[in-house]
Amino acid sequence: MKCELMHRQISAAEIEIDSDSGFITKIYSVSAPEHLPLAVTDKGGKLDRSALNRWWLERSIPATRSGLRDALNLMDIDDSKQLLARCYGLSLSDQYWVKPESSGLSWKTINFFENPFSEDIGDALFGKKKHDVFSYNSPDSTSDGNLKKRWKIINGKRFLLKGGTDPFRQQPFNEVVASEIMDRLEIPHVPYTVTQIDGQPYSLCEDFIAPETELVPAARIIQVKKKRNEVSAWQHFVDCCEMLGIPNVVSFLDQMVMLDFIIANEDRHYNNFGAVRNAITLEWIGMAPIFDCGSSLGYNKVERRIAAGTDIICKPFKQSHEEQLELVTDFNRLNFDRLSDVREMISGILSTELAAETIDEKRIKTIVDAVEKRIEIVKMRQR
Repeated sequence: MKCELMHRQISAAEIEIDSDSGFITKIYSVSAPEHLPLAVTDKGGKLDRSALNRWWLERSIPATRSGLRDALNLMDIDDSKQLLARCYGLSLSDQYWVKPESSGLSWKTINFFENPFSEDIGDALFGKKKHDVFSYNSPDSTSDGNLKKRWKIINGKRFLLKGGTDPFRQQPFNEVVASEIMDRLEIPHVPYTVTQIDGQPYSLCEDFIAPETELVPAARIIQVKKKRNEVSAWQHFVDCCEMLGIPNVVSFLDQMVMLDFIIANEDRHYNNFGAVRNAITLEWIGMAPIFDCGSSLGYNKVERRIAAGTDIICKPFKQSHEEQLELVTDFNRLNFDRLSDVREMISGILSTELAAETIDEKRIKTIVDAVEKRIEIVKMRQR
């Protein structure tokens, strides 16, 4: 399928996509290089097909997504990559899409920010039977992550629903705990609530990207220049941001690292934070509000392991949270006295009727004790 790689209304390049595999097989021309996705060109500035394919295929649902195989069977599809071309690569995270040759499609009438979309893909991902007439017109085809999730339009706004994993199904509640902590510490973040579907908890958050903006993950940002061996991962990210002109990066990283230490976040990989830019002017607005904090608070651990706190996975800059905490340049950026009610707050969230089905009082106490201990460790770093 010959098509144009579009950035809103601007044609950035003309390409060929194999509809069966989802791969970009050929690049015909580049018409607006400044509007290409970040880090898809070679050293000479030429559009690199391998790099472009990596960016394109990263938009597909990962093979490790919970329930994906059953959903693909419902859709009579072999691979989630095949969904990309069927939804024109449209997303609710950025403004890129592909326009088939002679299709006459326009951004104004096709984008998911301003137009309705089908719930068929989301229904399939949630295990519901395939409709007689199936529509692939959905941002669910370009959502990342391993947890069961889907997009919904609620009162005209776009919301993301995301589940948890057995045996505790704790991630949705952790999102609310993290939101409350960031509220108190005045850290810019995406607010979360918890809802239920078929008796199961799901986190709910509104899309923080607007029709004129887009999220550029840190995984893209770190590719704008080659990392030197003697430069740390943290410094390399800061250098890449400074090269691009993204403001207030160090302040953001300080806050994110301290938050992740407090909540023992185990999944702050390079696609779980990033920067926001204006998709029209290409001006960098700043770092994105913090989101996706569910894999924290010992979400998959028994109480003994939570209390020990010795096997907490750390990302993205160091292998332990204690080491990563050493990267913080100013511990006085946050007022930890605002967390004086953290025990009552966490206990209240984890003891709701929906949470109580999988989280008991002993587990709640263990989690709160561990959080309070980490808060005291960070407070001791302040002068």
